[in-house]
Amino acid sequence: MAGKEKLDLVRQNAIHTETVRKEQRVQKLHTEFSINPYRKLHILPDKPMSRKPTEVFEEDLDFLKAYHKAQEVPSKKYSRPLTESQEIGWVATPLIPSNRHDSRLNFPRCRTDITKNQ
Repeated sequence: MAGKEKLDLVRQNAIHTETVRKEQRVQKLHTEFSINPYRKLHILPDKPMSRKPTEVFEEDLDFLKAYHKAQEVPSKKYSRPLTESQEIGWVATPLIPSNRHDSRLNFPRCRTDITKNQ
């Protein structure tokens, strides 16, 4: 500790003023605000109970038609299947009407002597 001397108040003040002058030389005052384009900005939704009027939009009829067309079943959109995988199940209606009394196509549960519980 022989090399270190205790500084008096005058020297400490001189060092402090020199440090402040160095800082002021390179300091810039930014008055314009801009968002950093390299950081993701998180936008929060409004509070659930806030009474903000909802925005009114015009209905775009072309968009609505295109949306409803896209939601249709493919068999209603197109007259024929477009791919081979669409050919399976393209005709979804049964070939013959369903009849519950026809024993050829209807197999109800029936009890026999073997399947009866005793």
